[in-house]
Amino acid sequence: MESKNKKTLKKLVCIICILFITGILTNKTTVFVYASQTSETAVTGADNDNQSQQDNSAETGNNLSGQIGPFKFNMDTDPNGGGITSTLQIMLVITLISLAPSILIMVTSFTRIIIVLHFVRSALGTQTTPPNQVLIGLALFLTFFIMSPVFTQVNNDAIKPLSNGEITQQEAFDAGIKPLRQFMLKEVKAQDLKLFMDIAEIGKVDNLNDIPITVIIPSFIISELRTAFIIGFVIYIPFIIIDMVVASTLMSMGMMMLPPTTISMPFKILLFILADGWNLVIGVLVKTFYT
Repeated sequence: MESKNKKTLKKLVCIICILFITGILTNKTTVFVYASQTSETAVTGADNDNQSQQDNSAETGNNLSGQIGPFKFNMDTDPNGGGITSTLQIMLVITLISLAPSILIMVTSFTRIIIVLHFVRSALGTQTTPPNQVLIGLALFLTFFIMSPVFTQVNNDAIKPLSNGEITQQEAFDAGIKPLRQFMLKEVKAQDLKLFMDIAEIGKVDNLNDIPITVIIPSFIISELRTAFIIGFVIYIPFIIIDMVVASTLMSMGMMMLPPTTISMPFKILLFILADGWNLVIGVLVKTFYT
């Protein structure tokens, strides 16, 4: 137990050190240090004689030591350095990068596509074929294909002007979120939007732009789940019929100990191939975002 506490303490200390070093490295605050005398310096004259010069030099040193007071050091920070602001910006960028996969999944067509593809695999009865990597890769590329007009508009209206310094960050955010709002509002169901508006206690609005993005995103996700499950149910119907026919045939033949799925799976794969299933499923799935 003590070793676990020591390990936890060491991890906590390491995290604090990393954050402290990050704050120091990203702190751009400029410190100006200057010195000023607190009293004027009096320097005595010198005679032409060498002996008098030495005496005067000694006397001058004594006068300097007595007249020059301690130096006053002033430290001023540059108010435009923005050390804390730059640190927070870096933390914000890191946070956005970590949330980028979730944002990609939740506000695009990825959710509907991946759920339908999993329904297709389950209906066929092939447990790990195609594998998850293939399904996720296919869903990602289909998402890029469907969302390419939206991504292009975001790049032209928000990213490029912000990179050129033509607009501020807030203006870039507003311009970038507008195409995503339009895409989500086109796909969201009215009942789902009303549900979250009622939860947020938002009354009737005259313009869809008045609906906050925090209401649109969960409404869009629920709508995508509903649409994906409806498509999955339609896909399941012909394969369920094949399972029922095979099960009833085996029962009539007295082969009750033989699992029906073992016999029905080749027939389901054959039906899927004859109907050109992937072309049909993917084609209809993509067209649902354009109708």
